[in-house]
Amino acid sequence: MEKTLNLLMGRQLSGPQLKALGVALDSTKLKQRPAVIVKKGRIFCQRCGFQAPRANYALPDKSYYCPACLAWGRLTTTMSLYSIPEANDFKKYSQDLLEKKPRLSLWQKKAAKELLQTVKRKQERLLWAVTGAGKTEMLFEALNFALLDQQRVCLATPRVDVCNELYPRLCQAFPKVKSCLLYQNSGQEYTYTQLVVCTVHQLLRFYHAFDLLVIDEVDAFPYVNDRQLHYAVTHAKKINSSTLYLTATPDRYLKQQIHQNKLAVTCLPLRHHRHLLPEITLVKLRFPKQKIEERTKKYLIKWVKNKIPFLVFVPQIAMLKPILKELQHLWPTLNGECVSALDPDRLQKVKNLRTGIDQYLVTTTILERGITITRLNVMVLQADAPLFSETVLVQIAGRVGRDKDYPSGEVVFTYQEMTFALRAAKKQIKLLNQKAEQLLKNDEMSTL
Repeated sequence: MEKTLNLLMGRQLSGPQLKALGVALDSTKLKQRPAVIVKKGRIFCQRCGFQAPRANYALPDKSYYCPACLAWGRLTTTMSLYSIPEANDFKKYSQDLLEKKPRLSLWQKKAAKELLQTVKRKQERLLWAVTGAGKTEMLFEALNFALLDQQRVCLATPRVDVCNELYPRLCQAFPKVKSCLLYQNSGQEYTYTQLVVCTVHQLLRFYHAFDLLVIDEVDAFPYVNDRQLHYAVTHAKKINSSTLYLTATPDRYLKQQIHQNKLAVTCLPLRHHRHLLPEITLVKLRFPKQKIEERTKKYLIKWVKNKIPFLVFVPQIAMLKPILKELQHLWPTLNGECVSALDPDRLQKVKNLRTGIDQYLVTTTILERGITITRLNVMVLQADAPLFSETVLVQIAGRVGRDKDYPSGEVVFTYQEMTFALRAAKKQIKLLNQKAEQLLKNDEMSTL
């Protein structure tokens, strides 16, 4: 029973969920609070934060339910949420838990120090670092401090792909620390661990659990603009805790918070290998046909000739197979595939590209982030489509030039009508490169 109760440490579950675990609702260790409350004619869900007029969600027994988090088990006004206060029941270590300290540049060390101080002071900070700047490695000192201090730590991200990339790296960096990976159909059962890597949706199961909460890709769908997930983040961490937000492309809200001095920021516009970001080449097309035109074909011919792997992004799933067929017709001896969020073999296909089995992938925006290929070029077809926001376009461009041995590459966006997003993405990369050049210049001056 004691082991089962540990599963509730820092968690929040409903009565039916507790019974499924074999936990008696009258256990003296359990704390409970109403699952859904009614106030001034409105319902308010204490798990996900949803609120609305109660009349819309009435049940035959005159109770009310929350429609927003039904996937996590129905909650009504007659039910309670149960939890056990987080006790930080973790092993005390006397030596560093970080297996091997990464080699950091002077600027990375400065950023890492600011993150560490933020954690020590129980504050919040945004790490705004360009794609390929080494955000995860810059976190290690702060994570090491928190874990040595017996703090409970969570790294949450909106994307499953990013979870799968982060988890093995963190296990390798902190092999002595018990950890778990949580997302829908992850194959892992929840266990009480000091380190948790999960999708942001999983935070709906936690309540005042974490001393340090790191939100990676804070600007990514579905977290961005989702009130439910923002509520989950707020309630998953302890009242006295620290929060680190990571992104290469902060949205308008985050920039506003920075401008109003409501959020501290550490900005790093330079990649770890000290090379600038590859800039965007815009190719204007005359006809909006869903095909590869001659003006863009010349780039593909060059990439194929030089044996450079590439990604072709399209705005609609319906375009995947037609574009793939066209590429297969042009180069019948080359291996290529198409991927989307609906593809169960997505991870294997990315691996095939990484290992050289495939030379290209036709993809939706599912691969805009969370993918690192040693040598890569990218093309976006119909980059003027509404789906391609400034953030998405900058992230796509950031797939190129990440490796120190191949720090450059080509980023080609095709369009028919110029959009604000295209202009803004091109401008943002130029500005970041100007800041990076200034950093390099200052570094050269300091060594004279």
